[in-house]
Amino acid sequence: MKHYSTVYVGMDVHKENFSLCCYTNEKEQAEYPQRVPADYSKVINYIEAMRFHYGDDVLFVCGYEAGCLGYTLYHELMAHNLKCVILAPTTMPVPSGRKKVKTDKRDAALIARCLAHHDYSPVHIPTQKDEQVKEYLRMRDDHKLALKKVKQQILAFCLRHGYHYDGTKSHWTQTHLAWLRALKADALYQEILEEYLLTYDYLTGKLARIDQRIEELASDDEYRENVAKLCCFMGIKTQTALSVITEIGDFKRFPDAEHYAAYLGLVPGENSSGEGQNRLGITKAGNRHLRMLLVEAAQSYSRGQIGHKSKGLTDRQSGNSPAVIAYADKANERLRRKYYRMVLKNGKKANVAKTAVARELACFIWGMMTENIA
Repeated sequence: MKHYSTVYVGMDVHKENFSLCCYTNEKEQAEYPQRVPADYSKVINYIEAMRFHYGDDVLFVCGYEAGCLGYTLYHELMAHNLKCVILAPTTMPVPSGRKKVKTDKRDAALIARCLAHHDYSPVHIPTQKDEQVKEYLRMRDDHKLALKKVKQQILAFCLRHGYHYDGTKSHWTQTHLAWLRALKADALYQEILEEYLLTYDYLTGKLARIDQRIEELASDDEYRENVAKLCCFMGIKTQTALSVITEIGDFKRFPDAEHYAAYLGLVPGENSSGEGQNRLGITKAGNRHLRMLLVEAAQSYSRGQIGHKSKGLTDRQSGNSPAVIAYADKANERLRRKYYRMVLKNGKKANVAKTAVARELACFIWGMMTENIA
């Protein structure tokens, strides 16, 4: 029997089943494909069966793409002393050729080949607490989205049936809510409006309770200091700061700020050949959730006077060291100036300028979290 040192097991995982195959650098081809039910024990059984072909002392390395299964399969395999890797899909090579044939078997072979050739970037595995806090924050975002949808439904209902608000232009102020509650609609329409408002009140109260819980989570010893530092930036409050910390984990795994911005997909793409250079829009690779949060935070730099600090920002900065506050103030002034220069002087579109500000804000965040604030 030929001796193998390492066998790479590619796993194309789905909710109902896993497609598995083996790959070795000696043969450079995928072999022994098999489809098994979506159960980690079936993967263990498959690997044990493969020892008959490769030997008892061989090292098996499993891998699968990041997706709907999260980190569950990874933890289950690692708990049984099987080395496992989660591959970032955006870092894996794309099969060439005009006609692409995509099957689970081919995907498993591609994953196994990437593992063997080290042609991928691994996904960061968060701690158990970071993962729990991250899920809590994303649950809050789901409720926020539900509240936004209910607001749209109420406004659309009023518009369809001719109930026009004659107050100020701003909706969802206390005056607007009082108008909605005092509205006398016809027959069943009144009951419909009341049901909508009950849902609005329920979600509003629930979000207030969740936000209070997030403040408590952010005050834990392992998060408190870093949350306070990030809140020194404009547009970043407790929820965004805690999301950045729990989604990233160890900022020092990025060698510099540019690598961190690239991880968030905030750097421009490029399609150049020969002497010609063609810059594209941002890559949108990596963590979509964080990219969205930073672009939202960047909107704070699109208004206000350069160098001005609001009372809220001043309060958030209090308690931090002078060096941290000075670094944040430098970033806030620079980013606001950058936005105005791009829009007013260079004629860039507002969204383009906000995205550019978000990229640079990500670089300043990396500097803050890695203590490169000189």
